Amino acid sequence: MKGYGPADAMRSPRVAGVTTFLRLPHVTQLEGVDVAVVGLPFDTGLAVRAGARFGPRAVREASLTIRPTYHPAQRVAVFDRVSAIDIGDARVMAGFTDRSLASIEEMLRPMHEAGVVPLGIGGDHTVTLAELRAAAQRHGPLALLHFGAHTDALDVSAGEQVIHSTAIRRAAEEGVVDASRSALLGMRGGVDSADEYDQARALGFTVIAWDELAQLGTGVVAAAVERAGGKAFITVDADFVDPAFAPAVGTPEAGGPTSMQALALLRACRGLDLAGADVVEVVPDLDTSKITAVFAAAVAYELLTLIACAQPAGGG
Repeated sequence: MKGYGPADAMRSPRVAGVTTFLRLPHVTQLEGVDVAVVGLPFDTGLAVRAGARFGPRAVREASLTIRPTYHPAQRVAVFDRVSAIDIGDARVMAGFTDRSLASIEEMLRPMHEAGVVPLGIGGDHTVTLAELRAAAQRHGPLALLHFGAHTDALDVSAGEQVIHSTAIRRAAEEGVVDASRSALLGMRGGVDSADEYDQARALGFTVIAWDELAQLGTGVVAAAVERAGGKAFITVDADFVDPAFAPAVGTPEAGGPTSMQALALLRACRGLDLAGADVVEVVPDLDTSKITAVFAAAVAYELLTLIACAQPAGGG
């Protein structure tokens, strides 16, 4: 193992100690770090079911069940390739969207300058806009792969222009995302207007609705990866999967993939040069079973593994 990695479960039980993601060390300096997990406890941008501010805490706790040393599907010893820490949570101001996004961006900017890849745990999908702003300052416009049940590319939602369902449009309009290299994957359910998907396409995004993605599978994701080129960002809205597998999300949408299908599609993103990634929209108070947080923790581990796959063995 190089640099920072999780505590040894053979020496210290997984239920012991301060709860960090995968039991990674809580470190606030960036020297010798490849990946920094950062909590984004913000949910002022939710239009319906609030409570995603508690998502980072729930996902960290759910991650204690993951055995992260070796990923059999990707055939990679994750921490032989990356040094990873849990840097803690960004400071946000509940009820103040602009100030919270600026604070998140301010926290993430030094990570990008230091060559560290931030792995965000939300929080509602509004936080992704701040993450993309920070990454684009260092890397320029990013390719975006968005896995979710909704485009989140509306112009206005609930009378607001910066909210979880508009974040992707704002990112494209601001130029922090290159829509021509980006894909929105998994959309389904009712829409506010008949041309909602066409509006996203008019911005330049490739839109692959779930009915199509279910038929084409990992091949269409691999094609999106090839089209992305350059620096990229993956965002996973937990509503991507069917509510049978992730019921505690901001806007659940029936008829989606299983958690197994979702993880397989994520693994098809191998080869992306990630400047950052996140998993968002977990509302833990709606889920006594905690299966939504378990799914989100698995997603975060998959994202970390994708970053590790892009690194040579034995060094970052």
